[in-house]
Amino acid sequence: MKKGPARFVYFLNKLQVLLDKANKQKNPALWLYNNDARTPLFMLEGLAKLYSQMHNKKKFSKLKEQFKLLEDTLGAIDYYDNIAKDIIVNKKIPPTVITYLQAQTREKIQSLNELLIEKEWLSANNGRIKKIQKKLNEVDWLKENEEVCAIKEFYGEAIYNITEFIQTEAYHFDNIESDVHELRRKLRWLSIYPQAMLGCIQLSPNKITPKHLQKYLTKEITASPFNKMPDGGNSTCFLLLEQNHFFSLSWLIAKLGKIKDEGLHIVAVKEALQQTNSLTDIEALKKSCQLLGVKQLKLQALLKEAATISKVFFTEQHLENLVIGIKMIKKI
Repeated sequence: MKKGPARFVYFLNKLQVLLDKANKQKNPALWLYNNDARTPLFMLEGLAKLYSQMHNKKKFSKLKEQFKLLEDTLGAIDYYDNIAKDIIVNKKIPPTVITYLQAQTREKIQSLNELLIEKEWLSANNGRIKKIQKKLNEVDWLKENEEVCAIKEFYGEAIYNITEFIQTEAYHFDNIESDVHELRRKLRWLSIYPQAMLGCIQLSPNKITPKHLQKYLTKEITASPFNKMPDGGNSTCFLLLEQNHFFSLSWLIAKLGKIKDEGLHIVAVKEALQQTNSLTDIEALKKSCQLLGVKQLKLQALLKEAATISKVFFTEQHLENLVIGIKMIKKI
């Protein structure tokens, strides 16, 4: 049985429902942003990213870029909008900074509206989705067991690339975006793939929890819906991931996310200050920290914290122990 097409169809249908509703709105882009269109796009991008490395690379790479462009534009809206909303209550922040961030939000919304029209996402006959479905029908899909073996190999390569990235940085981070945010992006895909694959990736519990793993198994992590795998349905072949190491991965993603968000607030205000005043990088950074009520060394402290927790995580080799193997079951 070939299960690949059904995964794309599942999330394409979810996206199509959102697009149909957005098409009836005065501001489709804003509606999509407010109604979490990023989630099905993340899943579709993850599927295309994964399949592009398993087979039909050219077709899936093109699909990945289509989904990524839409998701990135939604992400840019989210970046400026959330920071503007977070700091608007801060009376120290000059109105010009808030105005700049809000203007950037509107600009990104307009960019998305233009993209939706240009790429036919909102066409009356569902042009873009139909083109994608046509491409999917041309794919030479793998059988279920072949696919799971390919996913296992893909995970191994992804883990190798992440460890290579962190070793290149030598646990020394200089930039929130290119270091912390980039590492988190790479790690996050490892947790997105199981959700996108709709059940062929499952967690394998371990009754014994080594002491060094216990610090990661917080209630917030173990109870998170993102750490509950989709039902396997009628699948007969599964890739098994070790549950505690998957939880530790989830913990690091969440922790780096909080550090990244705090750091990007400083970066965004700094950007706004430089766009509305004649300030050098150093002057704008100092002013940004003052306005946000943090010490100027805060950004360096955040980078150091991210490096420290990452070093512990990678030294404990959680990723190397994440993939257990493949499990086959016989249907009666």
